[in-house]
Amino acid sequence: MALEIELKNVSWIWQGQTILSEIDWKVQKGEHWAVMGLNGSGKTTLLNMINGYIWPSIGTVQVMGNLFGKTDIREMRKSIGWVSSSLQERIRGVEQAVDIVVSGKFASIGLYERPNEHDYQKAYQLMEQLGCSGVADSSYQSCSQGERQKILIARGLMGNPRLLILDEPTNGLDFLAREELLESVSRLAEQEASPTIIYVTHHAEEILPIFSHTLLLKDGKVFEEGQTESVLTSQNLSRFLNKDIKVEWYQGRPWMLLKEKLKRS
Repeated sequence: MALEIELKNVSWIWQGQTILSEIDWKVQKGEHWAVMGLNGSGKTTLLNMINGYIWPSIGTVQVMGNLFGKTDIREMRKSIGWVSSSLQERIRGVEQAVDIVVSGKFASIGLYERPNEHDYQKAYQLMEQLGCSGVADSSYQSCSQGERQKILIARGLMGNPRLLILDEPTNGLDFLAREELLESVSRLAEQEASPTIIYVTHHAEEILPIFSHTLLLKDGKVFEEGQTESVLTSQNLSRFLNKDIKVEWYQGRPWMLLKEKLKRS
């Protein structure tokens, strides 16, 4: 199978501090990966590396067959859909939801090009698919947090990306909104033409059955990576978090329990 992401011995050093250290990671086409780590583990830096916003101090990066240093990064980015909190902060609240989705075709923040009727038809179809077509004509600021995240995912899909990166997309959502968004992601991943999805989180229970592989990132290093059920074990997560952790699986999802609290109850 073709490789969508290949990092070889990648380190990134900033102002004398090593942020990423000796990262080796391969993502095959058609795989869906979860990336899990605590705050400060290097997750965002890793995403910036994949998107070509920063380059490795040591090692090589290849994304969708494009070797950094021998490719047009701007063209490469057109095949990557990226949903992050930083993107949400840059969107004007008065913009119409469907226009935000259409802007994804042009990889712009705001709609400055002249879209055609087909572009809008596609945007409405994506919003229907993600369960947010009801707010298509609403302003972004009037939408709920869950609706906003779905709008941004639809925007990320507008350019038919080969790679979709969801960076902690459930931040700020209540339980019901989170589960609804996760269901939308699951339906998307199960489609035949789905892009390869990289889902970044620090909550194990968000790692759905569609994520066959998981990467644990700790202190800028790969702590563990591989098949999800082999990675997310009680033993691994106890070492990962330096706490006595019990993992229970329910409907194909891992739920972490802190054993200290179990004893008290």
